[in-house]
Amino acid sequence: MNDDIMPRMQSCDVIVVGAGAAGVAAARRLADASVAVQVLEARDRLGGRAATVATPLGAAVDIGCEWLHSAERNPWVGIARSLGFAIDETLPDWGQRVAWHKGESAQNDWIAAREAFDERCEAAAAGDVDLPESALLDPEGRWNGLLRAISTWANGTELERVSVKDHARYENSYLNWRVLDGYGTLISTYGAKLPVRFGTKVERIDHGGKSITVSTAEGDLTARAVIVTIPTNLLAAEAIRFRPALPDKLAAAAGLPLGVADKLFLAIEGPVEDLPRDRHLIGHTDRTATGGYQIRPHGWPMIEGYFGGMLATGLEREGLDGMMAFALDELAGLFGADLRRRLRPIAHSAWVLDPLANGSYSCALPGHADDRAVLAAPVDDRLFFAGEACSIEFFGTAHGAYLSGVAAAERALAALTVRAPLAQL
Repeated sequence: MNDDIMPRMQSCDVIVVGAGAAGVAAARRLADASVAVQVLEARDRLGGRAATVATPLGAAVDIGCEWLHSAERNPWVGIARSLGFAIDETLPDWGQRVAWHKGESAQNDWIAAREAFDERCEAAAAGDVDLPESALLDPEGRWNGLLRAISTWANGTELERVSVKDHARYENSYLNWRVLDGYGTLISTYGAKLPVRFGTKVERIDHGGKSITVSTAEGDLTARAVIVTIPTNLLAAEAIRFRPALPDKLAAAAGLPLGVADKLFLAIEGPVEDLPRDRHLIGHTDRTATGGYQIRPHGWPMIEGYFGGMLATGLEREGLDGMMAFALDELAGLFGADLRRRLRPIAHSAWVLDPLANGSYSCALPGHADDRAVLAAPVDDRLFFAGEACSIEFFGTAHGAYLSGVAAAERALAALTVRAPLAQL
């Protein structure tokens, strides 16, 4: 909601810090319960790491979260339909990624290797020691490079930094859809009527008094409860200072750092019929540092490149030119050198360099799988935490963020009800 229209509240029932998927979900739940809520957002937009941007082609693209993972139980699907958003139910062909490159025999060999790796991970997750997933690789495995590459896309980091216990807790139905107008657009539309102060960076939260004081460069606000939804990298770096200090929260956030996943969208000039529609290809199937490429997503005349882990971090340092050069080399290897002259960049992301994110989505380090519960735990039943990193089953997703935001709002409502009937708020 425009601040020029919405009176600025200096005191309210609940302050929500951050207007990403979790913050929007929490604030909507509180507003629907007629609780006086104020959202403070450092950016000039809603959505956080969900961001849809326009392109010269007329199609909007998601440089942040894109896929409605586990679509049959993803709450954003119902929200999208209620708001009139079109959903593309075309399933990704990720499962055929080896077959497209090397044929069915190699595909069958890949599936056997992947299933064996998954079984080893599942067995290890049931043990007492929280190993890195890299320890479960077959030392002589033909497909280790691809397994490692997939980790950089799925986890945003290399297998050495992935907790086997945390990964085993993730629930995935493998039904994945997309919002045609953009996931970021959907989330921002869902929160459009909320009272949000944009460009407002929270500097300190003092929860030692009767009321909680939230300090910003624009002044202080007070509330009976606060829900914090900022990314773990910012929490761990103490972008917000807490008084009294919360060392357990900071340690948990440090154990759940954000991995890196970046995108590059390339417009295809000229006829596109020679390129497959909605086909997922890989630059190289035998190495970690490679990109995934969605060819003509939705049938649009573009290619979407996806890069993760240390590769993405390095490409961010090189800038758009470096990312473009890397992608063109790999795409030329797939389709021939002539494709180079037909591609031009139209959008890209750099989430590590984004000072309000410093990364893409969380991954528990080995030995830190239980930090998600620590991070999500309320403090004195009036200071609450939410975000995808707080979700044990759906971390790294916008629906995990949504569910954690609603859960935090429900806890806040319960606490407010105990202190005073909602009718008196």
